[in-house]
Amino acid sequence: MLKNRKNILLEQKHSVILILYPFRMTNIPENLKGLTEAEVAVSREKYGYNRLEAVKKETWINLLINILKEPMLILLICVSFIYVIIGDYGEALFMFAAIVGVTAISFYQDNRSKKALEELEKLNEPLSKVIRNSKIVKIPTFEIVVGDLCITEEGSLINADGKIVHSNDFSVNESSLTGESFSVFKDSTSEDNKVYSGTITVSGLAVFEVERIGKETRVGKIGESILNIKEEISPLQLQIRNFVKGMAIVGLIIFLAVCVFSYVKTQDFVTSLLSGLTLAMSVLPEEIPVAFTTFMALGAWKLMREGIIIKRSSIVETLGSVTVICTDKTGTITENSMQLKYLYDYHSDEIYEQEKFDSEELNELIDYAMWSSEPVPFDPMEITLHKIYEKTQNPDKRKDYQLFHEYPLEGKPPMMTHLFENELKDRIIAAKGAPEAILNVSQLSEEEKNKIRKVIKEFGEQGYRVLGVAKSHLEGNNFPEKQQDFIFEFLGLTVFYDPPKKGIKNVFQHIYDAGIDVKVITGDNADTTKAIALQAGIKNNTPAVNGSEIATGSEENLITLTENTALFTRMFPEAKLRVINALKAHGDVVAMLGDGVNDGPALKAAHIGVAMGNKGTEIAKSAAALVITNDDLEKLVVGIAAGRRIYANIKKAVQYIISIHIPIILTVSLPLFLGWVFPHIFTPVHVIFLELVMGPTCSIVYENEPIERNAMQKPPRKLTDTFLNLKELTVSIIQGLVITAGILWMYQYSVAIGNDEVRTRALVFCTLIFANILLSLVNRSFYYSILESFKNRNYLLSGISGLVLVLMFFILYVKPVSGFFSVTALTIKELGLSLLVSAISVLWFEVYKLFKRLS
Repeated sequence: MLKNRKNILLEQKHSVILILYPFRMTNIPENLKGLTEAEVAVSREKYGYNRLEAVKKETWINLLINILKEPMLILLICVSFIYVIIGDYGEALFMFAAIVGVTAISFYQDNRSKKALEELEKLNEPLSKVIRNSKIVKIPTFEIVVGDLCITEEGSLINADGKIVHSNDFSVNESSLTGESFSVFKDSTSEDNKVYSGTITVSGLAVFEVERIGKETRVGKIGESILNIKEEISPLQLQIRNFVKGMAIVGLIIFLAVCVFSYVKTQDFVTSLLSGLTLAMSVLPEEIPVAFTTFMALGAWKLMREGIIIKRSSIVETLGSVTVICTDKTGTITENSMQLKYLYDYHSDEIYEQEKFDSEELNELIDYAMWSSEPVPFDPMEITLHKIYEKTQNPDKRKDYQLFHEYPLEGKPPMMTHLFENELKDRIIAAKGAPEAILNVSQLSEEEKNKIRKVIKEFGEQGYRVLGVAKSHLEGNNFPEKQQDFIFEFLGLTVFYDPPKKGIKNVFQHIYDAGIDVKVITGDNADTTKAIALQAGIKNNTPAVNGSEIATGSEENLITLTENTALFTRMFPEAKLRVINALKAHGDVVAMLGDGVNDGPALKAAHIGVAMGNKGTEIAKSAAALVITNDDLEKLVVGIAAGRRIYANIKKAVQYIISIHIPIILTVSLPLFLGWVFPHIFTPVHVIFLELVMGPTCSIVYENEPIERNAMQKPPRKLTDTFLNLKELTVSIIQGLVITAGILWMYQYSVAIGNDEVRTRALVFCTLIFANILLSLVNRSFYYSILESFKNRNYLLSGISGLVLVLMFFILYVKPVSGFFSVTALTIKELGLSLLVSAISVLWFEVYKLFKRLS
């Protein structure tokens, strides 16, 4: 959001409109008044919204139907109907209640995830400038209507088809439609005075009247097939999906095996079918996909509240794997305040400090430095030059001269040239840019150029940003094709200081502690970049590499060069892209920070393109996967920490599910297969209760688990790593087997002392419940002790654990309920024994973690 005090935020129905500034500030004719609110409403009623597809809002009924398609719900429904058929209405009623419970939990999670993603979509909706009611306002792009007057400026994406009604040195890149990469100049009098959605404004400004929106645009008609392209799933999603599929196949095999085995033994088809369905429910890990979706969606939503907008929730997973951060210098490392510290006047060969900027010798230099800037400046350096002009020059001639021709910032190194003219046809031709670029086009001897280069180098070594200023003269309108073809007179240098942001050293230290490299990719010169990098705490042991070296290097040499270099200077789009691709070829996971049109290709190519929300162009934002709203690099560290936290918590949740499913599966199956005295120790009722306990623990509790203390001191994981490696899977299986051993020991102990089936079931059931609660506490960390983990507060874990205990006691001690679950009340001694057995079968893992910490 702009900080201009004239900005007014208006909420109108479902949209947010931002009033920017009156016409006089943009050189737009006052006769362009735009649509009224009434005319907007009429147009929208007739033509609809500016979207390629109609927004399909998923209703609660759709959500419910999708949930009821889940395998677990289908199994529950089958069991319910079996109980109804055999006349066991109490069990059937419980099953229907369980269906409601499981559905409610799934509905809550799905709805929670859906709302989080909807919030992200709203923030990702690009804004467009339009003229309405004689005011320039910013509106969500989908609210553009036919008849609107849209404004497009350098770096903006055009979001509708229309006819140009006003322009100023406007050129557009239409490669998305034509395939031609060069830009085309257009105005209202051109033979082709149309602009099209999906094209990019390269230079200048244009106001166009919207003629087509949404599906009716050229890109809408030829590109609707894009809507059918499915988003590629991430490696983690694929691994989890394959794991769940594998478990489902295992469940089906076990279901059939149990059904056949039980029927051969008992000749009771209904009991055999129920036994098979019970085991199938215990095997199916339906919590995992729910957990993954929840973790990713809520992770992205929480980052949004931190000022980090994620385009796709799966990006959260990649954030935790970043190995290299490539960052711009200006506005990212530095404050972007651009204080004018010195002026070097070539004619007097003098350097002037701020206190002497009103010297007459500087009039021409200050004049041409301002005229070479945009008439309505947005760049901090140009804003400063306008302010210095206001303070030192009298009279102010800005109202007398109009910009009538412009050469945008371009070249290697870059420069820009502006041509102004007043009513008397007096002209001003002013240029500024990288000192090397201005020196190259100036009529100076090599000796004079070397003298100035020495001055430039001295300033650069102190961290100053230096621009060269020149003037020219031309009669007639036969403008050269390139600005470099003008004959320029060198005037001097403007010397800016853009200090590193406060606390930036700590930010980079956190990044280095996390095992992540930092590379600065900037258009500035090597001396300035090196000085600022040193002040900001960026590690650099090698000379800076120039963009031209990157452009000419071989692919093999480039991989080595980019890996060992920290500072890349005088970079242009092709060079930036080559650096990103070289790092990716080396196996790095790259985050690229950028804000300009020229950063677009690199942002798109990086694993995570990061655009700046305040000073970023629409092109940069649309190319990026992540937008930092306040341009603060520290937010990227927050995002990386969040990515690591979420990935670690998903692993904890899945390992918990594996470990707790094993004792349920084996407790249901082994007594049956081994012919023990009570073969059906758990029925569907008990398994469903345990599933209702595990679901929230997995997808709600672990999602809320804070980041571990050492998470940002570890090196990043490889993006290609298997989600659960063999060691981690083995640990979880061993945890599950040890818990199983404890539960089955309790079973045999109870039988040995003469307990009946009901009391044995109660002891086994309580042991498993206690083990489940302890396991959820122990698995909060696979490194730190359970006592250390208590320092990371997770109120949901305490709440759900407490609720499970209350329900367990309710089942044991409320007679109608205990009868229904076929259990009986236990004595304090028996409860203590259950707790002791479960503690031994779970807390042994604390000894394993102790050895891990000591090793």
